[in-house]
Amino acid sequence: MTGTRNGAAGHQGRSGAWAIPPDERAYLRELAARQAGYASLPVMAERRQQWFDLNDGKANVRPPFILEATNFMFELLPERRYRCQSDAGRAIEKELIRSTRPHEVWQDDRVVPPTLDLPWSIDIDEFGPDIKVRTEHALDAEGMAVGYGMDHPIANLTADLPRLRAAAVTVDKEGSLAWKAFVDDVVGDLIPVRLVVAWHDFNTLTQRLVHLMGMESFFIACHEEPDAVHAVMAYLRDNALSIMRQQELAGILGLNSDHQEVWWSGHNYTHLLPPAGYDPAHVTWRDRWQATNLQEGTGMSPSMASEFLYPYVREIAEPVGLLYYGCCEAVHQSWDDIRTLPHLRKVSISQWTDEAFMGEALRGTGIVYSRKPNPNYLSVDEVLDGDAWAGHLRKSLEASRGCSTELLVRDVYTLHHNPDNARRAASTAREVIDRHWQA
Repeated sequence: MTGTRNGAAGHQGRSGAWAIPPDERAYLRELAARQAGYASLPVMAERRQQWFDLNDGKANVRPPFILEATNFMFELLPERRYRCQSDAGRAIEKELIRSTRPHEVWQDDRVVPPTLDLPWSIDIDEFGPDIKVRTEHALDAEGMAVGYGMDHPIANLTADLPRLRAAAVTVDKEGSLAWKAFVDDVVGDLIPVRLVVAWHDFNTLTQRLVHLMGMESFFIACHEEPDAVHAVMAYLRDNALSIMRQQELAGILGLNSDHQEVWWSGHNYTHLLPPAGYDPAHVTWRDRWQATNLQEGTGMSPSMASEFLYPYVREIAEPVGLLYYGCCEAVHQSWDDIRTLPHLRKVSISQWTDEAFMGEALRGTGIVYSRKPNPNYLSVDEVLDGDAWAGHLRKSLEASRGCSTELLVRDVYTLHHNPDNARRAASTAREVIDRHWQA
């Protein structure tokens, strides 16, 4: 974790190594034309408006539903099903299919993007050359990495604090621009190609800390070395702010208030960003959405979280335009702190959260009730239990009545190779929303 790289350019090598056979080029152009065609469908315009209305805080917006496919896409399209054999062709093929496959299989409220987005190639050295977090993954019967263990480099927080160094960001502009030009030459006349800053979790402070020292050691340190915990949280806060500033100074930030997302947050469509007077030649974090969470601290008491965690996350939320907060933590426990976070626009309502409490807290505020339904309904049984799934969603709609609401299903790791489960999950969600949602 000392160096974290985002972006295709670094994986593909320099432009001299990129080559795509004519048959693959023709196939990629078919895929690009297909994505552009889907993006121009009237239903996509309707969905965009739905997301704009939700994120802008309008009243009486029908809750959108998204089934996140990241963790089960390998079942829908195993490696053997991809047609491109060249490295460059395979990289482009995966980007195009990732954007279109959900619409083709289950048609939730996802908007097929009208652009082909490529991440800037960014290397982030978060902790310095002395600190390496080594991770060992465990594979399931299908060869998927479903579990992992870590070799934590910090054994004694007080003693090891001086080993931590300031984060350094390196952007491979030349490689990124060359990769964009190459992709442009292949499909750019069919769909616009753009470089974007992809989501990275450098500002999930408790995740970074648990990677460095382990959760048990972190909790014990709060009792035995409280000053050191404050010191390391301040270091992680400063690192996150520094990474954000370095990205600004590199001139690579663009607006992300369209079909992009932060932390699987649904689409970012909003008219609230960028703010009036922004400089399109120098986009800053004030012009963008950002996300953060403190889910690894969910085992702490609210008072301890208030002391050790929220003062630091509050400061990394200050420079952004709009904030999505939360992931799997029970946000009702620390709502008194969360509600004070600057620029708060969405709050993740996980299965460990008191839904009714948060419905009452968010009702009438315009802050989005970002409900994460339980993925076990899709992953445990080989055939979706439609009645149980419908009842689960209905409970969430009742709890969030009067709130700005979205339903985002994450962490589905298998559909048991049955895409009909995804179709039925989406169609059932539409039926439940039609019947039971009330503004």
